Amino acid sequence: MDVQTDSHALHTDLIEVLRSIYDPEIPVNIYDLGLIYGIDIEADGVVEIEMTLTAPGCPVAETFPGIIEAAVEQIPEVSTAHVEVVWDPPWTQDRMTEDAKLQLGLL
Repeated sequence: MDVQTDSHALHTDLIEVLRSIYDPEIPVNIYDLGLIYGIDIEADGVVEIEMTLTAPGCPVAETFPGIIEAAVEQIPEVSTAHVEVVWDPPWTQDRMTEDAKLQLGLL
C-alpha cells in the first residue's frame, strides 16, 4: 500500500471512531453534529484534530478533548492524537449533516 492509500484508510477509521463519540448534551455523534473542523494525519501516525463545541460554556470543554484523543489513539496506526478546541468559526446548526438534522427533527 502506498502512503496515500494508508492515509485514506486511516481517515476513514478516524471518522468511524469520531462517529462513535456522542455530544453529552445532544444525542448525536460529534462528527455528524459538525463539531469536527479538521483532521490532519502526518506520516508518522500523529493525528491533529481541530474541533469546536456547541457553546463556549459547555461543561465538558476541559475533559472532552482528552476523551476524543484516547478514543482515536486506540486505532493501531495512530501514534499520538491531539485535539485542539477552537471557537472560530462559531458552531451553527448549518454544520450538521442531513442525518443529524433528521435525527433531531430539524428537517
